Amino acid sequence: MKKEFFISKREEIMKNIEDGSIVLLFAGRAPYKSADETYSFTPNRNFYYLTGIDRENMMLMMHKRAGKVFQTLFIEKNDPQMARWLGEKMSEEEAKEVSGIEDVRYIEDFQGAFGLLFSRFKYDNLYLDLERAEWDIPMTKSQEFAKVAKEKYPFINIKNIYHDICEMRTIKSEEEIENIREAIKITEEGIYKLMENMKPGMMEYEIEAYFDFVLTSHGVKDKAFKTIAASGKNAAILHYSDNNCQTKDGELMQFDLGAQYKYYNGDISRAIPLNGKFTERQKEIYNVVLKTNKEITAMTKPGITFEQLNIRAKELLAEGCVELGLIKDASELSKYYFHSIGHQLGMDTHDVGSHSELKPGMVLTNEPGLYIPEEGIGIRIEDDLLVTEDGCEVLTKNMIREIEEIEKYMAENNKYLK
Repeated sequence: MKKEFFISKREEIMKNIEDGSIVLLFAGRAPYKSADETYSFTPNRNFYYLTGIDRENMMLMMHKRAGKVFQTLFIEKNDPQMARWLGEKMSEEEAKEVSGIEDVRYIEDFQGAFGLLFSRFKYDNLYLDLERAEWDIPMTKSQEFAKVAKEKYPFINIKNIYHDICEMRTIKSEEEIENIREAIKITEEGIYKLMENMKPGMMEYEIEAYFDFVLTSHGVKDKAFKTIAASGKNAAILHYSDNNCQTKDGELMQFDLGAQYKYYNGDISRAIPLNGKFTERQKEIYNVVLKTNKEITAMTKPGITFEQLNIRAKELLAEGCVELGLIKDASELSKYYFHSIGHQLGMDTHDVGSHSELKPGMVLTNEPGLYIPEEGIGIRIEDDLLVTEDGCEVLTKNMIREIEEIEKYMAENNKYLK
């Protein structure tokens, strides 16, 4: 994306920051794996959202004094010897061009610059991204810094800027939506490649490999999440991702997968018969899920809440389960449906921000499902929706979902089933 996007986001976040405040964000580092190996690096999404920088061990410092905002980006200094092993570090010029920040310094200068602010001026607040998903996980760089900063400057008020940035991220710009569209386009191409090459008897991971090939051929370095390629009863496990079982004739393959493009994600689920034909029972269950998907799409518009969508989805699925003979009363639905109707989608697959009232510019998933382990069937149909001024746009409209369309495509394009 253009640097103007990141400039505007920094301006927006600093408007609501009071005078006498410092905002500090960290890019993060690749976690240690084993021996001299690390896991692949991915930038802290809030740092990236404000800078466009996807290199590790960098810092963004912004501070506000007398209504004026100052911005500094701290980067790693290039080491010619290490560059022969790992490549060149980002230059000052490149960092300025990507981020739109003119004051670029080296990371070793940070402590002096940070201390100077307190020795010369009156700063009362330090804003950090203090995201913490669970109690029992390692401390983040921001959380560690908060502890040290409080020890050195006991008068400082530590504040959490995480939720402020997250709320900004809920409404996508045109540039962000285009990135999501591209991620979805690649995801759709990958699913069609799976459909063209899958057949009974293959291992789940063999089928998954066709999706991986499409992503790699588009230069995709990371998936939106671990691919779910679940056959038969495995599809009744919501987040099954082992993908190591042999498929059987007559089974459905439940796919839940997504490509990541420029750190924006696609997320699509489809249930496909391995032999190209749905059984009558599979059709009955599939149509209940599809009916729910369609009605939730029709309901999606500004002013509707996630709660309203969830309530209606449960009503429809419960009605369907009664007709299917699975349950006798709606109160039993949780036996076969136990998740929400969807989530926001963006730089994180389960994207951040409050799940309340829908607004134009939000992107969310619509993913009803039924999971029936005793019948070896799990079906989820997931589409990605962009909330518009008066309704929604189905971003995944090019990914077929009708039973007749799926069977026709398999018959015409799967070389093993002809």
